[in-house]
Amino acid sequence: MEQQSRFKDLFTGASYLLRGIGWVARHPLQWLFGLIPALIVLVVYGTALGFLVYNIGDVASWVTWFADGWGETVRTATRVIAGIAVLGASVFLAILTFTAVTLLVGDPFYEAIAVRVEESQGGAPPEPDVPLMTQIGRAIKDALLLGLVALGFALLFFAGGFIPGVGQTVVPVVAACVSGYFLAGELSSVAMERREVLRKERFARMKANRPLVIGFGVATFALFLVPFGAVLAMPGAVAGATLMVRERLGADKWPGAQEWRAAPEVRPEQWQPRLD
Repeated sequence: MEQQSRFKDLFTGASYLLRGIGWVARHPLQWLFGLIPALIVLVVYGTALGFLVYNIGDVASWVTWFADGWGETVRTATRVIAGIAVLGASVFLAILTFTAVTLLVGDPFYEAIAVRVEESQGGAPPEPDVPLMTQIGRAIKDALLLGLVALGFALLFFAGGFIPGVGQTVVPVVAACVSGYFLAGELSSVAMERREVLRKERFARMKANRPLVIGFGVATFALFLVPFGAVLAMPGAVAGATLMVRERLGADKWPGAQEWRAAPEVRPEQWQPRLD
């Protein structure tokens, strides 16, 4: 029974992403609003990844310096695998840090979208009484910590990419799950921090709902792999994470949210108390 519940949570998590995309589809101005910071960060990341792809041959040769004296066939095969591993690790690192950096750059944008989502569902929690500089400091610290964690996993997956068979099958799957998990943590941070749930407690709640979080995160990771997907889907991912926090991860942090039932786009005076 527990296994069935966890399996169900995987699909429930993925459905939150679809619901978030559906929400921004009904609010195109909010979607355009949320594209601005993502486009800015995309230019920087796209330039860096393009430079890496252009020089991938030299990079692969540099990281496999030990193969210089090997036979041509073995050396070439080793460097092809190294090139794939470097690109894979770089994409993994880029997707994780792209989200963190985009949220940092576009904090006012995504905060506004999250509040709009909450209001459309019955009302947003009050803004926490925290100085702006404190909020910015927390965001920078979280982004740096995530960057270090992402770098550590990227190196681990890079090394795993050299394992024949496993490096091309198991490692990408594990990388997608790990990346998705941290992506969900970053995307849910906007709604969580409004509920005064900071990083340590946020990840504790995610751990307690791991299948749900992985389902949402892996679906987001897969969508972000599509060219321009990370930019186009970013507002929807934030909206979906907000819904997930409101209904599952942080529902208990704002009891008043559970006392109302509101259809999308109703005005406050139209809210009706829950009867169930």
